[in-house]
Amino acid sequence: MHCKVAENCGGCVYRSLSQEIYRQQKTENFKKILTPLGKNFSLSVPIFIDDSTRRRAALTFRYVKKKLTLGFNENHSDKVIDLDSCPLLTARLNNVLPDIRRFIASICAIPYTVKKGKKLISQHIVSGDVWLCEAQNGIDVVLEYDAPLELNHRMELFEQVQSVSDIIRLSHRRHNSDVAEPIIEKAKPFIKIGNYDIYIPAGTFLQPSAEGQNTLTELVKKYLGDTEGRIADLFCGVGTFSYVLAGNIKNKITAVDSSVELLRGFRESVNANQIPNIEINLKNLFKYPLDAKELKDYVAVLLDPPRAGAAAQVKQLAELEENIRPQKIIMVSCNPNTFVNDAKCLIDGGYILKEVTMVDQFVYSNHSELVALFTKKQS
Repeated sequence: MHCKVAENCGGCVYRSLSQEIYRQQKTENFKKILTPLGKNFSLSVPIFIDDSTRRRAALTFRYVKKKLTLGFNENHSDKVIDLDSCPLLTARLNNVLPDIRRFIASICAIPYTVKKGKKLISQHIVSGDVWLCEAQNGIDVVLEYDAPLELNHRMELFEQVQSVSDIIRLSHRRHNSDVAEPIIEKAKPFIKIGNYDIYIPAGTFLQPSAEGQNTLTELVKKYLGDTEGRIADLFCGVGTFSYVLAGNIKNKITAVDSSVELLRGFRESVNANQIPNIEINLKNLFKYPLDAKELKDYVAVLLDPPRAGAAAQVKQLAELEENIRPQKIIMVSCNPNTFVNDAKCLIDGGYILKEVTMVDQFVYSNHSELVALFTKKQS
């Protein structure tokens, strides 16, 4: 799909290529990254997610001389490219962008008060970010800027958001690390994972597209095959894979992550859906990976680490004695480069890399996702 700012915007560095050349080039680059792993594994047919499917996005805004600029950063720059729409995003997200633009401009025009010494000084919001997420039942919006949300701002936002039926929740936080405070909630946003309706906290991390999420979960199910029993879901996040694996009542899932906020929402959804075979644990797997004593009873281990990879955890898996090793290790990775390092550690430790599937979820970018299957050696 054509985009008039593709040459400058940092989001779609390959949009100028034809779809055929782009996909060919991305596949070749992916194969090249995996070269250090040798050739003793299957590289399955890549799966390409379509354009216009991205359900979440973080846009930047600037408010200078009473003019609002809203969009993505220019490639290798902090300059904001002003956007009316984006071909990466779903139609539903694009449809609300004019409304988002309008109410950000409205609150930026309203001053807030800060105390400096003994003086009260009026200031305006001049920059920030807006996080959008398309849930099943509407759009979830988080405004992020380092200024208080005063009564006048709240009243303005209430009036603005009430008039937009597709926005079902709006929240505010001052910094990315803060918990977002819901300001207006018409309905609790939820997404579909497997057979469950999963309610999501404001600003939560999700797979970029519903299509990508479904593709990854289907690959995990494919690689798990008929293996069933105790399964560890490490770096579980909101529980994307746990919900799907728990569909087989013979599985007992132990889900582990370090994010208090993500796990809080995960627990609430597990309780609301009355899922009996998911246990959720809080643990920093970078500092305190599961050790041999904790890993010995699992038939399979699923890892979905962030871009930094899972070096500490795969080291523990690689050092397991053969008789207590899981039958399968399934790794989902959004960074093929760190995946190579983790995979080499597992292979050097005696695991067999059976298959890797590339999933092009980050359309027209340098980034690729993958799902890989490792097995222990057959005795």
